Amino acid sequence: MGSIYLIRHGQASFGAEDYDVLSSLGERQSTLLGSHLAQTGLRLDRAVSGSLTRQVHTGRLVLEQFGQAPALETDAAFNEFDAEGMIRALLPALLPSEPQALDVMRNAAHNRDEFQRLFVNLIDTWVGGDYDAPALQSWQAFLDQVNGGLQRLLEQAHGRERIAVFTSGGTITALIHLLTGMPVASAFAMNWQIVNTSLSCLKFQGARVTLASFNSHAHLQLLNTPSLITYR
Repeated sequence: MGSIYLIRHGQASFGAEDYDVLSSLGERQSTLLGSHLAQTGLRLDRAVSGSLTRQVHTGRLVLEQFGQAPALETDAAFNEFDAEGMIRALLPALLPSEPQALDVMRNAAHNRDEFQRLFVNLIDTWVGGDYDAPALQSWQAFLDQVNGGLQRLLEQAHGRERIAVFTSGGTITALIHLLTGMPVASAFAMNWQIVNTSLSCLKFQGARVTLASFNSHAHLQLLNTPSLITYR
């Protein structure tokens, strides 16, 4: 069987003007993962990243730790959904019941718990489809995007190929939902537990794909440094 290693990007710049940049910790997490995988003797036949900066940078830092590594390709199908666009589109309808929401979102780094609570509320609305925002990519369209990327991988794969995919938490959540049939709410409950630079493994044989492991982050746990383990 072949293997697809879904790797979440390193810590990004939450609360900064540009989220789509790895923090210094995110860079370290990525380097640690690459070193760990190389030490285990893993050999990669192919490496694919979404086109977002944090995904590509993670991929490059990981692959630099290998003596021999495939060139990093990009496929925007593995991009994260547009969280900022979703917030802009859906937040106004939330303000009557959550008048503080705008201030929380503007100062997310200082209101992490409240941000998460409101973000989950917005995700529920987005997934449920009960809104009027034609320009916003729907949950179903996002699922189709991610599934398209997976199908391209499978169509191009050969036998026991080992493929690394550098992506994001929402993309991994969509794949888990698609492959297991897990309810969306349950899949997103798992989403909030996905650690930066964690590794989830899919096994495939032809067009058949199964989830083999989820959210492994031994490369961080073994260092016994809790500050290395982040979720955003």
